[in-house]
Formats: sequence, C-alpha cells, structure tokens
Amino acid sequence: MDRIANAIGNTRAPSQSGRVAPVFNPATGEQIAELPLSTADEVNAAVAAAKAAAPEWGRTPPLKRARLMFKFKELLDRHAADLARAISREHGKTHDDALGEVARGIEVVEFACGIPHLLKGEYSRNVGPEIDSFSDRQPLGVVAGITPFNFPAMVPMWMYPVAIACGNTFVLKPSERDPSAPMLAYDLFREAGFPDGILNIVHGDKEAVDAILDHPDIKAVSFVGSTPIAEYVYSRGTAAGKRVQALGGAKNHMIVMPDADIDKAADALMGAGYGSAGERCMAVSVAVPVGEETANRLVETLIPKVRGLKIGPSTDPDAEMGPLVTKQHLNKVLGLIETGVAEGAELAVDGRGFTLQGYENGYFVGGSLFDKVTPEMTIYRQEIFGPVLSVLRAQSFGEAVDLINAHEYGNGTAIFTRDGDAARSFADAIEVGMVGVNVPIPVPVAYHSFGGWKRSLFGDHSIYGPEGVRFYTRLKTVTTRWPAGIKEGASFSFPSLD
Repeated sequence: MDRIANAIGNTRAPSQSGRVAPVFNPATGEQIAELPLSTADEVNAAVAAAKAAAPEWGRTPPLKRARLMFKFKELLDRHAADLARAISREHGKTHDDALGEVARGIEVVEFACGIPHLLKGEYSRNVGPEIDSFSDRQPLGVVAGITPFNFPAMVPMWMYPVAIACGNTFVLKPSERDPSAPMLAYDLFREAGFPDGILNIVHGDKEAVDAILDHPDIKAVSFVGSTPIAEYVYSRGTAAGKRVQALGGAKNHMIVMPDADIDKAADALMGAGYGSAGERCMAVSVAVPVGEETANRLVETLIPKVRGLKIGPSTDPDAEMGPLVTKQHLNKVLGLIETGVAEGAELAVDGRGFTLQGYENGYFVGGSLFDKVTPEMTIYRQEIFGPVLSVLRAQSFGEAVDLINAHEYGNGTAIFTRDGDAARSFADAIEVGMVGVNVPIPVPVAYHSFGGWKRSLFGDHSIYGPEGVRFYTRLKTVTTRWPAGIKEGASFSFPSLD
C-alpha cells in the first residue's frame, strides 16, 4: 500500500508522524493509500525551506520565472490524463470531469506565465519640481495554501502558480482525502526546473493547519473549503498578522424565467446540479422557477432526466456521475435527504438505495430532486454538497431576487431568460459575486478573478487573476529627486507639489 510523503526543499520527505489517515477509492470503498498526518515540526521544516529560498527567488527577474512557468505548463499539458486518473481514483469524479478540472487549473498556470506584464508598475514624471514617482509590486516572501478535496489539482493551481510567479515561495497543505494529484503536479513542477524550496507540500489535518496559521514566517494564507472552516482560518490567520483570503461555502440559485427555453434550462440544471456528484462550490443546488406554470414544466422535464442519470465509476466512459468522496460524506448527504422529507419537501426523485453491481461497497447515491422546498427548510439553508437539487417556486422575478439576496451565501448564481431587461436587472441587483446569464456555472476565466460575497468569502481579495496578483504582492511607491533639483535649506512644512 502506498504511503504518501511530504515534499520539503528539493525532495520527497517521508513523515515521521505516528498519526495516519486512510485514502480510499470511493468507487470501491477500498483503502488504496496511507497518509501520515504531519506534525508542526514538519510544517516548520517546510517553512524553513521556503524561507531559505525566498530572497533569491524574489530577486529572480520575472521573465525568468515566467519561462519556468511555461515549462511547467507544457508538462501539465503532456500529463493531463495522468493527473485526471489520479483525481478520479481518489475523488471519484468521472474521467472527463477530472480532465476538465485539470484544464481549468492549467489556464491559471498560463495566466501566471504573463507575470512580467502583470507586475508592471506605474510611473509619473515631474509630480513636483524635478521629482518623479513610480510604483512597484513586490513579493511577500513565504505564503501558504490550504485546499479542499473536491478539486485536488485545480484549486492548488489557483494559488501557487500565481504566488510563485509573483516571486514568493509556497507551502501547500492539500486535502487528506485525495493527495496524489498535488504530488504528481509537484513532480512536474520539479521537472520544469524550479529551484529547491520554491514549492513545498505538507500533508496533515488541523495540527498542520494551525501550524501554518500561527507560523510567524508565513505572510499570507489562501484557503478554499466550508464556511465554518473558512471563518476559522480567516480569524486565526489575521489574528496572527497574516493576509488571508478564505473562500467558503455556497448555495447557488438558478432563476428560470417564464420565457426561458425549458429544455435548455433543464439540461443546464442537470450538468450544474449533478456534475461531479454535486461536490462543487459552484454547483447549482436550487432552481427558482418564476410562476407555477414554469415550475410545473420544469419539474416535469427534470424528473425523467434525473432518473436517467448514468452513474458509475470513473473507468466507465459512459458515466455522467461518480460516487461521493467518502462514506462519511455519503451518510451526511443521505441524512439531509431524510431531513428534507421529514420537513415536508416533496421528494420527486429519490436517490437513496442506489446500488451498482460490482461496486456495492462504493459510496454511490442516485440523483435526488426535491420540489416545493421553502426557505426555512434545512435542505435550503445548508450546503448539501451532493447530487440533490431543490426546486423553490417564486411567484415573481422580484420575489426570486429577494430570496437569493436573503441567503447567507453569495458565491454564484444564474438566470435563464430571453429578456435582456430581466437579465440586466438581475446582474445589477443580485448580491452575489459571480453571475451567469444563460450560463449555469459562471466560473470566471483565469484572467478574471473568482470570489463570492457575504459568507462565501472572508478577506478583501478574490482568488487568481488580477486579484491573485494583488493578494500575493505588496505595493511600494518610490518618490525620487536627484541632487541637482534639491533646494538649499531645510523645509519644515508638509511636502507639497510646489
């Protein structure tokens, strides 16, 4: 059985921890690896390696950093299928879905290749008599990332390529549930020729997380995960004087207007609600049809589609949805379905009891569809993070908008309509960070930035794109005047342009 090592400095470093966590294949329920849960001392060793490498790396010209990033991107392209297989084996998502994850991660690496342009400052000549001023964005030093199970390759690539291209060194703490894809990417990173200590990986649980949040040499922390943990990471990290961006949970709604093409809206909901078994922070988990006729047509269209979902392991090329990541998470999702029934929601399609011949021990559940959900129900208030779509009926466009704005999460949302006025009003009025118009999963491309509002994001910066560059750098402004322009005598007044 594989025993997964850390990566500290320039080598794989077996952990000396006596605590371990099992890694499972969720399609079979079989343990396939053992993951040591690193100690605080091992986190300290990773930070020390990153700190030692930081000064020279920060002085390295951005163009040289970009050339190494280009090599890394080329290797990722070449090994995309290998990364996808590693993701599917430990997460359970279908191979095509895993390939899509890898592709979106590589897009951020490609964005980071443009760092020479992205770090260009501003220059103003003669801001005063023979005085010039220019600005510069400089690296922070050692930074860290703590990433979730649902995108084990993509989310780390949302962080460390931008941070490293900006001149920082990085310590990554991946999810304990699917650690192999980040390690494969690390091997490709090393093959690209990056110096020792630039990227370090330490596996672990809360002990490792707390060591990262408390370490005085770590200047910034990026996090993606659930809202309670995001809030914890933000509070503890900022209390320790760090810059923190902590992306939390979601409850993403999709409004379906009466003029929408119902078949296209239903297809969009299927992909957005049930893709990756609903284990996406941008999954649409609530459909909000406007008007009873719209709601009835939508539900009638969805029911046979949900019942017809092709569920199977990642090795099945026809599978549309795989298993959930762990048995514990499977039980949580099943429990929430039962809660929805108990609280009076109408279970139009029941995914409980699903079994797959030959994979009876896998963590599979069928797609579930609730109708006539109300805002006070648990399945509406909580993020289920599973293949469960709720239909909450609204009687007007205004009611639908108010419903979304009243929710504590503000990550992503969408509207399906042919009405340009409705779409524009929706985009303006909605209190959500990422908005789709006839686009069900509005994840921004790499040269924009990803981030929600309200309790979906703690901190002032979204992740990757221009916001990522700002997060991983500090602004410095320099004002210069040379001796020929300096007047005789001391000046005791506040500096001015005169």
